[in-house]
Amino acid sequence: MKSFHVRLLIAALAVLMGSAIAKSQTADAAPAPPMHGHEFGMHEHMMGFFAHKLNLTEDQKAQMKAIVEKEHPAMEALFQQQHQIDLQLRQYVQGNFDEAKVQALAGQKAQVQAQETVAETRIHNQLYQLLTPEQQAQLKDMEASHESRMQEHMNRQAPPAAPEQ
Repeated sequence: MKSFHVRLLIAALAVLMGSAIAKSQTADAAPAPPMHGHEFGMHEHMMGFFAHKLNLTEDQKAQMKAIVEKEHPAMEALFQQQHQIDLQLRQYVQGNFDEAKVQALAGQKAQVQAQETVAETRIHNQLYQLLTPEQQAQLKDMEASHESRMQEHMNRQAPPAAPEQ
């Protein structure tokens, strides 16, 4: 359950990070290069939601934007590595299957995913540290509320338990 909270925090911070980018851009500034992958593909309306809900200052938005722009090249490189591995794996789906080669590629992909996780967590920690204690508490409350809704949804979706005999 704790890992779910961590993932939720990461997702919320990713949205927060994106909102900082979206809100800190001026009309005459060139947009940041698009980021790929699940952490950087959040919808703009959600980004604005978190920026508004947490009442980020212009300084916080600017600092968050600087962190994201600084980390962008490293993250993009990891996304590209993963994409290249996925392309290589596709040949074993569409052609002859070679378990040893697929196993080796899967190991490489796992290493890249681990590097992505470390980098994303580092970025999210840096962003989280920019929040005031009040904003951190508010984010935790939002996470708890979201967790509660997700748990309710999962409980409704779970199949009924088999009767004991």
